[in-house]
Amino acid sequence: MTLRRALTLALVVASSSAFAQQPIVLHAAHLLDVADGKLLTPGEVLVEGERIKEAGAHVTHPANARTIDLGNSTLMPGLIDAHTHLFLHPGNEGLQTVEESIPQRTLTAAAAAKADLLAGFTAERDMGTEGAKCADVAVRNAINHGEIPGPRMRVSCNAIDILGGHEDAIGFNPEQHVLSNADFANNEAELIPLMREQHKEGSDFFKLYETGKDSLVGDEFHSPYQYTEAELAAAVAEAHRMGTTVGVHCTSDPGALYAARAGVASIDHADQLSPETMKLMREKNIFAVPTFAVVEYFAAHAEKPASAARLKAMDAYHREQFKKQLAAGVPFAVGSDVGPFPHGTQAREYELMAEYGMTNAQVLHAGLINGAKLLGWADSIGQLKPGFYADIIAVPGDPLTNIHVLTTPTFVMKNGDVIRDK
Repeated sequence: MTLRRALTLALVVASSSAFAQQPIVLHAAHLLDVADGKLLTPGEVLVEGERIKEAGAHVTHPANARTIDLGNSTLMPGLIDAHTHLFLHPGNEGLQTVEESIPQRTLTAAAAAKADLLAGFTAERDMGTEGAKCADVAVRNAINHGEIPGPRMRVSCNAIDILGGHEDAIGFNPEQHVLSNADFANNEAELIPLMREQHKEGSDFFKLYETGKDSLVGDEFHSPYQYTEAELAAAVAEAHRMGTTVGVHCTSDPGALYAARAGVASIDHADQLSPETMKLMREKNIFAVPTFAVVEYFAAHAEKPASAARLKAMDAYHREQFKKQLAAGVPFAVGSDVGPFPHGTQAREYELMAEYGMTNAQVLHAGLINGAKLLGWADSIGQLKPGFYADIIAVPGDPLTNIHVLTTPTFVMKNGDVIRDK
């Protein structure tokens, strides 16, 4: 390299570094105060590096700051999805994990992460790779190192299941030995070593399948439990020893009751919860994550009328149970189960929770403040506050009166970097 080229490169690097450190002032018509459920008018955020320095109706404008005027929009925290599947995509659901290699699926996951980020989702909890082992750790690390774009991630590796359980490869020729979409652990003696192995490989938390196949006969919803209360309690204790949590796929009691007694962090799907279960969830602050959007998608795209009718009946039942859970004070987080439906469209979950009984302010609180708690980042994301990460989006309107604006963000910033600016 010539001296001239070396000096030119040094100047470019220095200039880029200086630009990266330049404070940014975001200005818009409004700013969402998630905790109080109100708008500030106008709205401004001062960003220094990867963090928020100030936020409110008016902030300091440093002399060297770059100002981005976002016009008649609302500044708000980046969206959070507490139940995603980066390694799944629509179509070929039954055979995807059989026909597609883990390297191919990892590339698909990277594309999904980018789509979610561009849609305004700056943080996610990925609930199992569906047979791709701990490839999600590589995706998370690549995002963290700035090698690929994506939300900040909490990942679980494979979900944990029993032999012949919810995600086992049932229905195939046994002689073909088709691999399960989950890791097997049939009892406490098998659970603990498996959890330790996943933790060693880089998982952030653990996902267990607590219930199996769902059925609805009349007004009776049923799904058989898979782990006993004692087994779940042992898993939760081991997770806590490692400084993390357990989330469960669980649609009904008695599995949900066992999970609540054991002290899991979340009960995902939660189609049917008994009064005792709801009371425990309220007392222990265990989040229900309803995942309405995926059921709506499956019902709309079912190939057989009978399948569509069954899914619609399940959805209607869940909506009524959701209202009972709201009345009982069950705490909620927002998770869409995206993957079986297109990544980047999961703001639909926020819309459905509002449509089915929550106020817009309640949905935003559940998605952002409760979502941040569930992901273990309550002190750094989910609100526009000094010291929090500069994970910020702008939406074209007021989300407190029109939740649909979440589906069309016009500006996305993550970690102080502008990702999207229409």
